[in-house]
Amino acid sequence: MQITISARHGHLSDTTRQRILEKVEKLPRYFERLTSIGLTVDLTDETAPAVELLVSAEHKHDFVAAERSESLLTSVETVVQRMEQQLRKYKDRLQDHRRPGAGFVAPQKAPGAASADEEPD
Repeated sequence: MQITISARHGHLSDTTRQRILEKVEKLPRYFERLTSIGLTVDLTDETAPAVELLVSAEHKHDFVAAERSESLLTSVETVVQRMEQQLRKYKDRLQDHRRPGAGFVAPQKAPGAASADEEPD
């Protein structure tokens, strides 16, 4: 899995990059089939930096989360939480879809009722 952290219109310190990397590395816990993670920090407005997180999974599934707040690390935390929620929902949807018999209940035959194959006496 490839993780990319980039900054637009500015520079991130090594300690900030390391903190961001530690938070983003937790995402594969929620969905194992991630192929790439890209986090972009836009520093055009220094009072409220914008953070965008792009995650690609197998079979062309892409997930996006974005946030703008006064603190860079708060924005990163919020974006990671939103991404965790998206990945959890997607994984649940996949698991429910593949479970045999999900959503289908066979009609029960009433006791003593004749079926269509049997002839009445």
